[in-house]
Amino acid sequence: MKRAIGVLDSGVGGLTVVKELMRQLPKEEIIYIGDTERCPYGPRPHDEIEAYTWELIEFLLSKNVKMIVIACNTATAVVLKEARKRLNIPVIGVIDPGARAAVKGTRNKHIGVIGTKMTIESNSYETALRHVAGEIDVYSLACPPFVPLVEAGELDGERVRTIVAETIRPLQSSEMDTLILGCTHYPLLAPVIQDVVGPDVHLISSGDETALEVAAILDFKELENDLDTVPAHQFYATGDVVIFDRLATEWLGQPVRAEKVEVSGVDA
Repeated sequence: MKRAIGVLDSGVGGLTVVKELMRQLPKEEIIYIGDTERCPYGPRPHDEIEAYTWELIEFLLSKNVKMIVIACNTATAVVLKEARKRLNIPVIGVIDPGARAAVKGTRNKHIGVIGTKMTIESNSYETALRHVAGEIDVYSLACPPFVPLVEAGELDGERVRTIVAETIRPLQSSEMDTLILGCTHYPLLAPVIQDVVGPDVHLISSGDETALEVAAILDFKELENDLDTVPAHQFYATGDVVIFDRLATEWLGQPVRAEKVEVSGVDA
């Protein structure tokens, strides 16, 4: 029960899930690894995403974690099913929780989904939404510029607003009343995205629902840490830790000092 929850992401985006885990499960230790060296995953071939994600999973397994959260929509779409078959610990993704939250939040059953190229092409969100709600209108759009903005620490300003507005324009004529931020990087741009789509569109981040699912599974499997100790969270990044530390410290509201982890070569 004292073992940590492992969280992986293609970069800093999974910190949006970590923030909710820390809020909802304050006694749980978290070990996070962000693949900042090889981010973004979205434009990469399926086999590359699969190989990189398994490398991160093996790293977390070496830390003896009790559960793994794949806090990356692209990696969830590619690896989740196989990881659940191969591992003997619980493995959670972020797509199903996000879809359930969107179905609960929509009023007119018109839901937009923005994500990486791979996430959108996988149709994972549309499948999950229709599984939960049946008849529903889904408008999907890949937003390749968003992850590089977040990884560079560009979260606001006129340039960011222009890029967000131009990228999301194809969805603006839809009837969506709910928009899934189908990449864990995107909540870091949420204020700008909300400003662009307007106040009548409800933004869905999967972090809250994912944390609820983690809590439920820990309880069901009796894996909760019930000790009254302050958890010593650990953060790792595969690239330069300077930007990672700054974004993580700002987003989580506490000092973060990540350790660099070496990974296999990068094909641009």
